[in-house]
Amino acid sequence: MGLLDTARTRFRSGLSRSATEEKDLRQVAAESGATPITSCRRGDEVTTCGVLSSVMVRPRAGAPALEADLYDGTAHLTLVWLGRRQIAGIEAGRAVVIRGRMTCMDTGITIFNPRYELRPRGTT
Repeated sequence: MGLLDTARTRFRSGLSRSATEEKDLRQVAAESGATPITSCRRGDEVTTCGVLSSVMVRPRAGAPALEADLYDGTAHLTLVWLGRRQIAGIEAGRAVVIRGRMTCMDTGITIFNPRYELRPRGTT
């Protein structure tokens, strides 16, 4: 089992944020060339990767919006796809690579309508 699979398993089993999980996620991010979320700044165009810890529909201004929480072993980042109720493969426990412009909202750091790449299951 690879590092990414181990991190996903821990998310699914409810053992989130263990020291081992954080180390595994940081290592996977470093190997993929992603920027740690803690190093990203408002307005930056960033590429980061991690595991989706939650995914939900949360309407904004009366329109549907799919919202996900991404954790990379350093911090959490909110991803919002406006006008979407679901996206195939975007689910809790799934590893993704995200690209987009960082912004700050009242609820924390956010990327709206990010480009994404689903990481293959069973690989690091």
